[in-house]
Amino acid sequence: MTQISRRGLIKTGVAAGVLGLTGMPLRAQTRGGKLTAGLSGANTSDSWDARTHSDLFMIACAQGAVFDSLTEVAADGSLKGELAESWESDDAITWVFNLRQGVTFHNGKSFGADDVIESLQMHVGEDSKSAAKPIVENVAEMNKLGDYQVELVLKAANADFPYLMSDYHLLMYPAGQIDEAIQNGIGTGLYEAQSFDPGVRMVATRVDDHYKGDSAGFFEEIEFIAINDNTARMNALLTGQVDAINRIDFKTESLLRANPNVRIQEVTGNQHYTFPMLTNNAPFNDVNVRKALKHGINRQEMVDKILLGHGQVANDSPVGPASQYYNTEMEQLDYDPDQAKFYLREAGMDSLNIDLSASDAAFEGAVDAAQLFQASASAAGININVVQEPADGYWSNVWLKKPFCASYWSGRATEDWMFSSAYEEGVPWNDSEWGREDSERFQDLLIEGRAELDSDRRREIYFEMQQILRDEGGVLIPMFANYVEAVNVNIQTPETVGNIWQMDNARLAERWSRMA
Repeated sequence: MTQISRRGLIKTGVAAGVLGLTGMPLRAQTRGGKLTAGLSGANTSDSWDARTHSDLFMIACAQGAVFDSLTEVAADGSLKGELAESWESDDAITWVFNLRQGVTFHNGKSFGADDVIESLQMHVGEDSKSAAKPIVENVAEMNKLGDYQVELVLKAANADFPYLMSDYHLLMYPAGQIDEAIQNGIGTGLYEAQSFDPGVRMVATRVDDHYKGDSAGFFEEIEFIAINDNTARMNALLTGQVDAINRIDFKTESLLRANPNVRIQEVTGNQHYTFPMLTNNAPFNDVNVRKALKHGINRQEMVDKILLGHGQVANDSPVGPASQYYNTEMEQLDYDPDQAKFYLREAGMDSLNIDLSASDAAFEGAVDAAQLFQASASAAGININVVQEPADGYWSNVWLKKPFCASYWSGRATEDWMFSSAYEEGVPWNDSEWGREDSERFQDLLIEGRAELDSDRRREIYFEMQQILRDEGGVLIPMFANYVEAVNVNIQTPETVGNIWQMDNARLAERWSRMA
């Protein structure tokens, strides 16, 4: 994945237009027609409130179509402006964002500095449960320097801050009308919502005279249908009900490949499948128990039987092969029942009985993966009771609540973004409750690395943090999984497809087109 240096990011911002607003090579694309996609990750509790977004369906509907953020991660991993044209900072503490002029919301209101400030302030406050709260809480001051210029002064230096402004929770809403915008889906995006049935479907039409011009948004209409069941998604594509689907079932991949009207699209990124354990709950508060579990899981078997070759073995670190500071020097943890038994004895146990909650809502094959884990761990005296949870409500009723469960992460564009989203003490999505009691060193390195501009020192910091998580962390990460999707052959996708989120960074509505 291409990276801009953080020093270059601070001093110069981004030269817009090098790749076009879509982040892909500019080439002839036909505008017209309709895109219908069958997407997973929908819930009946879905809304246009970005603070609650957590899975593909709403990310694609909101940031990928109806709303915009200040910045955007391009398909090649570089950062470019969206509603911000440029930004600068001399110290990584005080950031000035220069906003686009002439942008309007779908209700006709002009976009400007007030909208940025009010949209960011949504995420802070004692009662805020936004996953972007840690990002915005680091902003000490929000100052309006002019109608189209905002100054954000941080509490502590963060050289990656412009990247964080591309977070899919940080959408821009019209100031003074945020409740109305959440109710009706009023953004500045390329597509204006025409209908929205939570957990069912969304229909939107292309905005005329949009600020992105003709470089993005090639469909006149989009329809995103919520299809959480993988078999139903596949059948919808094979029968022509939809043009594209995410998360294909690897076990039935051959059926899709045999269809001449279907094309498989595979992208390597940092998506990782996980088994987080709440480290503030016994027995997971004992590092020896965590080490026993780390040696009781057969990672290669999971890659072979769950991913069927569409990924690679992971090493209990969320920083993956698409990251700039991926620690390739770290020794791989092996499946070793004798070592697992050793650490159980260190914890004062002869055996261990635990529940593991799983559902294929977590990731495709999660229940099968949990059962493989159950079988491999039994050789070490670790008795895992696999609890098959309902798919509906899994993210609200199981994840972050049950002590041991299956989960997945899409990865993030930078190391600090990933660590601060899931491993910083106290952040809402820290699904292992990892904190200073577990590793004061890790938390200190997190703060140091965030402000560090020297590349060699950053590498040292992030290598050590990955090592700490491998040895002591509360999240088992057995595998990195490629994004494997399927599209109708009449749908044209870019030469470079984004690998931060599924479906071209969830921007399929903006970046894809129908063949002429």
